[in-house]
Amino acid sequence: MQHYKKIGFGGGCHWCTEAVFQHTTGVHEVLQGYIAAEGAYADFSEGVIVTYNPSVISLTQLIEVHLHTHQATVSHSFRKKYRSAVYYFEQEQKASAQAALQELQQYFQAPIITKVLPHVQFSPSRESLQNYFRKNPTAPFCERYILPKLAKLKERSLITSTKGDIPFCVR
Repeated sequence: MQHYKKIGFGGGCHWCTEAVFQHTTGVHEVLQGYIAAEGAYADFSEGVIVTYNPSVISLTQLIEVHLHTHQATVSHSFRKKYRSAVYYFEQEQKASAQAALQELQQYFQAPIITKVLPHVQFSPSRESLQNYFRKNPTAPFCERYILPKLAKLKERSLITSTKGDIPFCVR
């Protein structure tokens, strides 16, 4: 029997984040929508819930994929809509995510601004927005924003392919 875990990610457009994780080996399901945490982060921000197999891909590897596919070091004016975050479901994930961010900082010149926050609430995107890249791989948005992210991951050896529904392999 396979044992899956869930983790949430926010950082950029959820169309992009959804596509990246849909093509990552070890990821079973990606739900696109809006995530809320607590306190100052209780408002909804675009994000995804990733269900993954920890015996195939580690939380650190998932966070690495996430950091390299959005502006994880930039505090821009759209951060309320595109909060850079890892949303944990289990308390043990909090410490693991914080440790992963510290470990991965060495690959970035500027400080990583990604927050580690509790997952409190999720609201899915409307059906027409879900699986956007799979439904529209040649759409201008996908060609301009999603394909370069996938190519960047391939270049960094985080995935092995950027064509079709071929599963991508995380290093």
